[in-house]
Amino acid sequence: MCTKQRFIGVMSGTSMDGVDTVLVEIDGNHIELIASLDYPFPEPLKQRLLAICLGQPTSLDEVGELDHLLGHLFADAVDALLKHANCDASAISAIGNHGQTVFHRPDGAAPFTMQIGDANIIATKTGIDTVADFRRKDMALGGQGAPLVPAFHQSIFATSDSSVVVLNIGGIANISVLRPEHPVIGYDTGPGNMLMDAWCAKHRQHKFDQDAQFALEGKVDKALLAQLMNEPYLSRSAPKSTGRELFNLPWLEAQLSQFTLKPHDVQRTLCEYTAITIANEVAQYQIGAEPELLVCGGGVHNPLLMSRLAELLPQWSVVTTDDKGVDSDNMEAMAFAWLAQRRLHNLPSNLPEVTGASHLASLGVLYFA
Repeated sequence: MCTKQRFIGVMSGTSMDGVDTVLVEIDGNHIELIASLDYPFPEPLKQRLLAICLGQPTSLDEVGELDHLLGHLFADAVDALLKHANCDASAISAIGNHGQTVFHRPDGAAPFTMQIGDANIIATKTGIDTVADFRRKDMALGGQGAPLVPAFHQSIFATSDSSVVVLNIGGIANISVLRPEHPVIGYDTGPGNMLMDAWCAKHRQHKFDQDAQFALEGKVDKALLAQLMNEPYLSRSAPKSTGRELFNLPWLEAQLSQFTLKPHDVQRTLCEYTAITIANEVAQYQIGAEPELLVCGGGVHNPLLMSRLAELLPQWSVVTTDDKGVDSDNMEAMAFAWLAQRRLHNLPSNLPEVTGASHLASLGVLYFA
């Protein structure tokens, strides 16, 4: 394998609050962040995508047009990153593009997942080979197709005598569990920022609860919290994954139908719901005297959520991945740059013990420039 190579990772998560792009240099197992840029996600495009994600009637014409528009959006985001980093496209070995998930149903008679954003457009417009469609190979092998980042976490975070759990709090919260002398496991614990963001947008017209100001106005409603904790997904065993198909505003409003609560009390309860569903899962993996919870994703900027995690997990050191030298805001985009590197060299990039796939595979489809 060629040693030092540069890759670009592109990620737009369930929150659709921007397109995260990173430029990294990979040398063996070492990955270095060279540059990053958060590219704006057009609000009209976001609303059209949310309509599909929430199950509103659509058409092949609409899905096809969104696939096309997203391809151009992601290509423009890559070009903006290259300009920001003063880097020529010829210096990049490949782009790893996650695509925008519009539906994810890994269980049932016909499991499938759909990420859109035409990679042909990305490769052609940027002039850089592009790797996309990462999840469906794992699902073809009987896996959940998610989460895919635990393999990346395993490659960059070493364990010693104590557990290390890497927690990504995006729209959905997911964990990678690294324990000494145990196989890696990882799965979605439940909602991350998704429900809080949706409720805040409805009642405060803000995309998210800045510094938890909305939640801090309220108090936890124990009856509502108990109701939310009855969600069957929480009691399912791993491997498991979820998304906006389950945890969305209509789901929340159905849960609230028997309650009359002040909006800020609901917001505070939603923050507690995210914290408890995460902490309940993390706590069971404690090994050793110095277990660490390394947090990344947008949730690291919610001070109430971070303090509640620390309070609920008193035996754990709760820090952000920044403290370990990995930018907490760019972890997932870096993971997809790493996945592109693995695909380019035909190296395995899934973890069957995490996703439930029948065997190792090099994930992603290569679209030549």
